[in-house]
Amino acid sequence: MSEHRRKPPQQGGGRAAARRAAQQRPARGATPGHDAPTASPGGPYEGQPVHDGRAGARRGARGTGGGRGGKGSGRGDKRLINYPRSDKDGWKRFLPSWKLVGGTALGFFAVITAGSGIGIAMVGTPDANKAAEAQNNVFYWADGTQMVATGGSTNRQIVPIDKIPRSMQNAVISAENESFETDKGVDPMGIARAVVNMAKGGSTQGGSTITQQYVKNTFLDSDQTLKRKVTELFISIKLGVTAEKDTILAGYLNTAYYGRDAYGIQAASRAYFDKDCDKLTPSEGAFLASVLKGPNLYNPDGGIGSAATPEANTKRAQSRWAWVLDREVAVGRMTPTERAQFREFPKLVDSAQARSLGGQTGYLVETAKQYVMKAKGFTAEQMALGGYQITTTFQKPKVDALVKAVEDTRNGFLDEKARPDYDTFVQFGAASVDVKTGAVVALYGGPGWDHKHFTNNANTIGVPVGSTWKPFVLAAALEYGTQNSHGEGISVSSKYNGNDQTVINNRDGKPLRAADGTPFRQKNESPTAYGYVTLNEAMEKSINTPFAQLVFDVGHDKVRGVAKASGILDESMDPADNASFALGTSTPSAIRMADAYGTFADSGTHHEPFSVTKVLKDGKELSGFEAPKSQRAMDNSIADNITKVLRNVVENGTGTKAKKLGRPAAGKTGTTDQNKSAWFVGYTPQLSTAVTLFRNDPNSADKKLMSMNRVGGVDSIHGGDIPAVIWTEYMKAALKGSPEKDFPEAEDIGVTADAAGAPTPTPTPSPSPSPSVTESPQVSPSPTVSPSPSAGGKPSCNPWKLYCDPDPSGTPTGRPSPTKTGRPGRPGNSIWGPTGADTG
Repeated sequence: MSEHRRKPPQQGGGRAAARRAAQQRPARGATPGHDAPTASPGGPYEGQPVHDGRAGARRGARGTGGGRGGKGSGRGDKRLINYPRSDKDGWKRFLPSWKLVGGTALGFFAVITAGSGIGIAMVGTPDANKAAEAQNNVFYWADGTQMVATGGSTNRQIVPIDKIPRSMQNAVISAENESFETDKGVDPMGIARAVVNMAKGGSTQGGSTITQQYVKNTFLDSDQTLKRKVTELFISIKLGVTAEKDTILAGYLNTAYYGRDAYGIQAASRAYFDKDCDKLTPSEGAFLASVLKGPNLYNPDGGIGSAATPEANTKRAQSRWAWVLDREVAVGRMTPTERAQFREFPKLVDSAQARSLGGQTGYLVETAKQYVMKAKGFTAEQMALGGYQITTTFQKPKVDALVKAVEDTRNGFLDEKARPDYDTFVQFGAASVDVKTGAVVALYGGPGWDHKHFTNNANTIGVPVGSTWKPFVLAAALEYGTQNSHGEGISVSSKYNGNDQTVINNRDGKPLRAADGTPFRQKNESPTAYGYVTLNEAMEKSINTPFAQLVFDVGHDKVRGVAKASGILDESMDPADNASFALGTSTPSAIRMADAYGTFADSGTHHEPFSVTKVLKDGKELSGFEAPKSQRAMDNSIADNITKVLRNVVENGTGTKAKKLGRPAAGKTGTTDQNKSAWFVGYTPQLSTAVTLFRNDPNSADKKLMSMNRVGGVDSIHGGDIPAVIWTEYMKAALKGSPEKDFPEAEDIGVTADAAGAPTPTPTPSPSPSPSVTESPQVSPSPTVSPSPSAGGKPSCNPWKLYCDPDPSGTPTGRPSPTKTGRPGRPGNSIWGPTGADTG
């Protein structure tokens, strides 16, 4: 046989042979006359092994890259970043390789390094001289005339490091940044805290090095943003590697704020010790280092806010001063022997700032600053940077009138030399608010900062308001009713037991218990047996027992709700649910009491008090100083009925001295247990004014209230006496030239819901054809404190003379009957309630 007819050797039989034969055919798409892949002696395709059976074919398919991106596919991955990974299967494709991780980290670090380098190169460095440029805060009266300018160039001076004692430097480094001389200008942990705080939505401020604080001091804006923090960081890093430590420390001490409007160590040394800074002792240096912790809370003069009282600040400053000295020993910057020399807190000179803000100016400026800080979220340090022009609501003629009314009364009534045991430490406070807007038009905060009286008595909580609280109890009863009215508001004609020593029941009708377990009996100021009286009469005579019971019948929370809606702050309300709550154990400020009574005056519309109308910063007006929007606190009929009741107090009750105003007025007197405070709060349709009188030592540690018995040579002082006289004299001057206005007519509202035990009306014979109903006779009062005729006198007598109250008309004055001394007022040994009974 010829060679070409010879059969090819057999490579297998069956199905496998058929598959191999098929694989030797030309590939799909090949055309006749062209080369096509052919079988090679090594197998069906070049480089592929021969497989036996189905399993072998499947293994071969997998080995030839039969899947997407399968291993050994024979083609290289040309992507820049091999992710997901083409050389892995399943979830492993998404597991990055160490090369990818390392490369990414290296790239990120390179970008951060490059960005930081560029950022550090682009930022400038602080200039203490520029930061020391003077800026004032200027305050204006309501009419636009200037009241006062605070701050200025005299409080910003730069001194070189060699003029700053080494002891002062040691104190600051020990307290602020122990590692200052070796660190690179930044605190990584402080930065981490700032980032965490920012992520939580809080402040971006964190612990900072002296370098960072110096950088921060050079920013004159108040932004606390991440951008600013990063900028500060870059500058701090740059300073840490380019500037000398002495330069940084001097810059910080020359730009820091120390309180008393003093920026820089030289100004602070002058402000607190009246000496140049190079004369500072180690003890004085430790004090100034203490103040750097936060002048608003560590300046012994006091600061802004309820926590920054002179007493609290002094305590904090003394503790911090001692800690700084001990810290210097701990870090090796002072020896124990040197530390032992400083045991007494350094003596401070009187504040020049206080002298420049004498009289009422300091209180007016403080009140306006507090309002601006609250409205914009500024800190005291930010305000002290200056550059603000602040227009206030204060009207100079009214402020002057209030000062005159207080000082005339005080000078005529008190004699500290003749009665040092009684007439010393007597404090006055007052505030006047526009009824229609809530603008604070005048206040009296005390004798003045120049007299070392830094507490603003017009804006201080802590003095119980006594019976001036009773209108809020009555207003709640008119709105919500009592248990006896089945949810309907009650009428002021509803009757309650006015007798002294009345047992007070809780809401379940069970007697309250005294400390000894016996039923609690509420005391009045007088043992007079009034019997059951209307709430109108109870308010007129300021009888305690009806309101002590009424607060339980209405509910303490409802009374608090009405007071809050009227303008009283939660934090000033007594949280106790006892009988005394109704009698005025809460302690709102004079500003808040005047504002809350203004809600009654404006028929139930509340206007939040405000003291600033416009603020400019570097010539640009800031938002947020429009007059607060009014809100409905109670129905107008309720407010008008309260006004009607309080008008009766002025016309016939404990507030008759206010009748001398000569125009429609309403008000309430208030006196507290042991005669420790006395109030008169009253209003006309235009103005609402609160006057308070109390006694305490403003420089004492606890500032406890003292009894005013025998003050002014009088057995006791009450709200209807001195406070009412001051109120009347001020309102006369403040409203001079203003048209006389009357209050809206009050409509009859509510149901008559007498207290449990009240007698019910019974029919009595009448000569009239139709029978009429009269009330059954009540227990007639014995010795009474009801109005008595005036004793007469010369009309020209001084208003402060309590025993000289001429009323030529002979009409009842409503003042208490004379005591055995011949002067009005209650006997000094009156019965006082054990739970703060008010005497009206």
